[in-house]
Amino acid sequence: QVQLVESGGGLVQAGGSLRLSCAASGRSFNTYYMGWFRQAPGKERDLVAVISWNGGSTYYADSVKDRFTIARDNAKSTLYLQMNSLKPEDTAVYYCAADQAYGVFLSRGRELNYWGKGTLVTVSS
Repeated sequence: QVQLVESGGGLVQAGGSLRLSCAASGRSFNTYYMGWFRQAPGKERDLVAVISWNGGSTYYADSVKDRFTIARDNAKSTLYLQMNSLKPEDTAVYYCAADQAYGVFLSRGRELNYWGKGTLVTVSS
């Protein structure tokens, strides 16, 4: 019903910036909460940011607050994650996710209905 495809990952030096995009298909996109998770090698999957259907409410993990910005363009059915002042600790596979309920973004997204396949971000020192 909903398909998500991430893009924009790559290799960047510490202090640099990247913008991730998540292209969504499905008629219900504009009513879904959207978010980003990340998983570093050997670590658990962690929530990065969440945005409400109209963009009026956002959540950020403490580790990325003031450096990352989540946004959505419902007319283009696209979710974004602007990442500034990148650190080596940000290296991870980043996953786009969507669901009709905010609560499923908690508990590491175990109950989420829709996921992208991920895009790798590598930050070098």
